[in-house]
Amino acid sequence: MPGFLPMATLGALELRAEWKKWLVASYAAVPTDSVDLDKLARNLLPWAQPLLEPRRYKCLWGGRGSGKSTAAADALLIEGARRKCRVLCAREFQVSIKDSVHHLLKQRIEDLGLESVYSVQEAQILGPRGTQFIFKGLRHNISSIKSISGITHCWVEEAQTISQKSWNDLVPSIRAPGSEIWVTFNPYQKTDPIYQTFLINPGQLGGGSYIQRVNWDLNPYFPPELDAERQAMQATDPDLYQHIWEGECLENADSQVLYGKWIVDEFKPAADWQGPYFGADWGFAADPTAAVKCWIHGNQLYIEQESYAHRLELDETAKRWIRDIPGIDGHVVRVDNSRPESISHVSRRGIPRLTAVRKWPGSVEDGIAYLRNFEKVVIHPRCSNMATEARLYSYKVDKLSGDILPQVIDANNHLMDALRYALGPMIQQRQTGMAQSVAVWG
Repeated sequence: MPGFLPMATLGALELRAEWKKWLVASYAAVPTDSVDLDKLARNLLPWAQPLLEPRRYKCLWGGRGSGKSTAAADALLIEGARRKCRVLCAREFQVSIKDSVHHLLKQRIEDLGLESVYSVQEAQILGPRGTQFIFKGLRHNISSIKSISGITHCWVEEAQTISQKSWNDLVPSIRAPGSEIWVTFNPYQKTDPIYQTFLINPGQLGGGSYIQRVNWDLNPYFPPELDAERQAMQATDPDLYQHIWEGECLENADSQVLYGKWIVDEFKPAADWQGPYFGADWGFAADPTAAVKCWIHGNQLYIEQESYAHRLELDETAKRWIRDIPGIDGHVVRVDNSRPESISHVSRRGIPRLTAVRKWPGSVEDGIAYLRNFEKVVIHPRCSNMATEARLYSYKVDKLSGDILPQVIDANNHLMDALRYALGPMIQQRQTGMAQSVAVWG
């Protein structure tokens, strides 16, 4: 038996005996004859096959479109159908069940033909012989996780966002005999705790680990739509391409517009906060239509809610914004002034106070300066697309010298533009005040 099982109170022989008893009991016959689980296991891609072998740590990492989350879901569903498993599906923040892998697991149950094996409920998924999938955020639930007994598997999705404290608290909490910790992630920075743990210092994990890099080229089901996006980025922005599609870390973090300024954390607006302020940006072709709600308190900017949708029809825009950002229809919403006909149309459809924001030469740069003037930009965990843009919104970098240029890359900026529009009056006031100061003292 593997020597990495973390049971400090048991000796090696006792540990093996306990693990053997648990294994025999767990692998009793599954109460279904309609599903060929061995065939499902054989159909896993070669790099996913080791997920079914007993290892304390399992890690799939790489770029977009690799299928690593789907593979992890499939392997866990197969394991849960074979034997009794209690699977904790975790991430750093989980505001609601929709933030979790619940939907992915539900979809894979249908795709694999496991509807007769699993019962998908609103907040959990139940399987044969007591198998259970539960879903938790780590940041504010570690005490409850410590009290959950019998966790056989812990799957941490988007593990690049996990804090060192959350990881330190989680690992000893997964303590059942033979328990496993799985992580799937797209790398961000080399200093991130998960990157350090699995890719810089994997020897500290001991011998019981499986670590596999997986990119789009190892996914035989990689869709042509994504391949078109991949090739376009490869041609136009090779540095960002390496990060998004090939799983490389962002090497030039200083080029990020909001580098060092933003964090993801939960918050509740108080009565003395300024706002809320609303902004929106129109979608063009494949670009998303975006809207945002934010607040200001002290010298911090708080982004509370977002709406983000590709190929959103104009007739559906107001309805979508009202659904994603309740109350937006009762406030002024500042929006890109380039499409007055769209402003008129959406105003009549349910956002009556839609207002074209004024632009001026250098308004983008002034908006960025205003954002960077905040001590911190706090993004609520539900605003996952805003967090992605905060990470990727960048200045151009000279390919020969490596110098950061003053031009902002026109990408990953749809919610960022909406945010600038929402704060337009304050940005303009700040710029006017600076101009007056120059006139007086110049």
